[in-house]
Amino acid sequence: MPAYWLEAIVVALGLLLLLMEAFSNSKSKELIRVVGIGGLIFLLVPFYFAVAPPADNAELARFYVYDRPAIFFKLLALLTTILVLFMAYDFRKTLNRFTEGPDTEHGTGEYYALPVFACAGMMWMASARDLVSIFVALELVTITFYILVAFMNRQVGSLEAGVKFLILGALSTGFLVYGIAWIYGITHTTNLETISQLLAANSSNPDLHDGISANPIPLLFGLSLILLSLAFKIGAVPMHLWIPDVYQGAPTPTTAFLSVGSKAAGFIVTLRILDPFFSSDITRSQTTIVVLALAGLTILVGNLTAIPQTNFKRLLAYSSIAHAGFILLAIAAWHTGDDDTLSSYQAVAFYLGTYLLITIGAFFVLVVVHNSEGSDNISAFDGLGQRNSLLALCATILLAAMAGLPLTAGFYGKFFAFQLAIESAHTNQILWWGIALGFVGVAAGFYYYLKVVRAIYWRAAPKDDLIAIPRISRYAIISLTLATVILGFWPEPILWLIGA
Repeated sequence: MPAYWLEAIVVALGLLLLLMEAFSNSKSKELIRVVGIGGLIFLLVPFYFAVAPPADNAELARFYVYDRPAIFFKLLALLTTILVLFMAYDFRKTLNRFTEGPDTEHGTGEYYALPVFACAGMMWMASARDLVSIFVALELVTITFYILVAFMNRQVGSLEAGVKFLILGALSTGFLVYGIAWIYGITHTTNLETISQLLAANSSNPDLHDGISANPIPLLFGLSLILLSLAFKIGAVPMHLWIPDVYQGAPTPTTAFLSVGSKAAGFIVTLRILDPFFSSDITRSQTTIVVLALAGLTILVGNLTAIPQTNFKRLLAYSSIAHAGFILLAIAAWHTGDDDTLSSYQAVAFYLGTYLLITIGAFFVLVVVHNSEGSDNISAFDGLGQRNSLLALCATILLAAMAGLPLTAGFYGKFFAFQLAIESAHTNQILWWGIALGFVGVAAGFYYYLKVVRAIYWRAAPKDDLIAIPRISRYAIISLTLATVILGFWPEPILWLIGA
């Protein structure tokens, strides 16, 4: 089956869910969620047999690529969406309370359909190889998240988060379109492979009439505008200001989806766009400086600002910014993987694969605590070790993995990022600045993650009753925690998936 049918099936599934919602009179939306999850799980079967589109279809090949990174990031999008729909079920009481009312689910049916459309957009982003197709897929994802963030229309925080996300998202879209216009005006194409060939030709023959090698500044200006827009999508400085408020105000499953799925899709697009510029002698050094500056500032801002946070969702928001900085560090140390070292594509894919397990697990823990305490503050975790030892243990392991503790999956993600940066620093000395800032960020991370562990075990519990874990959340938390530990000892499954 041609790979592009995968996205078509996901879109068809989303439309089916909307029709079920529109013509269903039932108070329960359980069937919509079950069909959504079942449909995405079933898609893994044709996904296994999917093949690249025929090479003789030039028009399709211009916009769509089905290579190893595309396969991995499509799988990441599918798994993230499935887990988010599972999480939404245990979060449904809060959704009901802030939509139609606590006794009905009439207002929450669309919430199970919208992530499916976002999943289709993220899958298209994984295969996009033209700036036009990237823009269209990116907007499908972003517009869907506008609705998901502001979905709890009876909660002021959710509406405020939606407005902030909409305004800054529209601004970033403007930067993206303007950057694409600059690049098209200089190269006369929006196809990334053609841009790469053009830069390679100018690099080998600087006397060509178009003069890109003589004056690459306009091209780099267009790239800078696009990077500024992508910084919004991945949560990097200076377009990070929306993240804390949106993460705190949005429904928790939406926050998890933004933190993992949207970020992963943004990074695959970033890698696709930067590939031609890192591969050319004309633009490599300038691109390295720009990406390294973004990485260093993002690591510092994310980690240092997370230290004083008292709300767990805001802490995870700044943590998400910090993780984006570490991933950007691996991109700045651009490597094609022609030896025993992972390529930048593979290092980013590995980091995001482990980040999926750890972060979704942490948000499942937060859903359980929020349902019990009605709060997202770190103080809601006080005495968790006394009220549910299993939940406390899993939360501790997941937080330690986020910090990058050895023998957890989170350690390898940071390890590969630093390994790439250190090896590249031998030929590009400026990368040592990014490495130094990275170590500062790691040290700060241990402090604010373990601050939550201190609340779990060393603070007195405000209540004596036990915290019950719903069945779905229990299975998800245990599975994701076990995967985090197993991959800390044996990372080969993800390495195999990314072709390392």
